[in-house]
Amino acid sequence: MEFIGHLWLPIVLATVIAFVASSIVWMAGPHHKKEFTPVPDGDGLQAFLRKAGVGPGGYMFPHGDRSDKAAWAEAMKKYAEGPSGLLYVAPKGAMNMGAMMGKQLLFFLFTNVCLAFLGWHAGLDHTTYRHVFGIIGTAAFMAYFFAAIPESIWFGRPWRNLWMGGIDALFYALLTAGTFGWLWPR
Repeated sequence: MEFIGHLWLPIVLATVIAFVASSIVWMAGPHHKKEFTPVPDGDGLQAFLRKAGVGPGGYMFPHGDRSDKAAWAEAMKKYAEGPSGLLYVAPKGAMNMGAMMGKQLLFFLFTNVCLAFLGWHAGLDHTTYRHVFGIIGTAAFMAYFFAAIPESIWFGRPWRNLWMGGIDALFYALLTAGTFGWLWPR
């Protein structure tokens, strides 16, 4: 944990910068404006889900038990006929922006602690801004973007949405790398 004593300032500052950038991107960024579209008859769908007792969680439709060959074959037939997909249901109640923003801040903080750990143990001490920028920037981009790729491969997340998130990831990675490169101990 010695690295935290040396790198606390870039960790905290990169966290704040990425968090503020994330807030601005989602509030004012034009590329997310058409990422989500309403479902046809949204009120009817919401009434149906409420009546069916669907609670918070992740749902797949169609869904089949792989251990039951007949049920699995039927699910795959329904999948081919469509529509099929994933449904995430949030808990009832008002959207708690404060809690969500707090979790986003913790995400950036945890990521930056991991980036500092990686850079410290990669021997980046007494090196150039450019070297720190390259290593931390690459790792930051991977952290912010790569984990989302399987969502498009396996779960139907539109590829366009993934690439829009990739633009954000690159932006956050560049800001993070710049902050670490600037404040890295020399």
